Amino acid sequence: KINQVELINQVVGSWKYEYGKDTTGYSDFTIYWTGLDAIGKLVSKGKTIRETRINWAYDKTLDKIIGLSQIKGEDIASLLVSQWISKDKYVIVPYKDISNLEGASTRTEGTIKSHDLLEITYYENNKPVNTINYVRVK
Repeated sequence: KINQVELINQVVGSWKYEYGKDTTGYSDFTIYWTGLDAIGKLVSKGKTIRETRINWAYDKTLDKIIGLSQIKGEDIASLLVSQWISKDKYVIVPYKDISNLEGASTRTEGTIKSHDLLEITYYENNKPVNTINYVRVK
């Protein structure tokens, strides 16, 4: 059995990634009880253009991690579900797809490549649309 809470620790820290021309992303992940607080921002030409916060919490009954995602300045929040499927790979889908992680219309897969490298691939309709490499900065 995969210990979902224990594996969360692999992503704790500060990360940086390139998000297209002239845009850099920064993400900070901190443990919050049996969950994770994730704060991210995109910076382009020295200006923050987007800020996001996701509060992740482990649900023992479901054996999954549930997240509430909010984007600063927007009135819409979204529910997400995440599950580690191996010791170095997790999947995130919209909560409505909780029973269908592999067949969700949108899916994010994260793979721990090393202690300092996290590869994230975004899928739409089961086809990869973007892969981003996060590099740990601390």
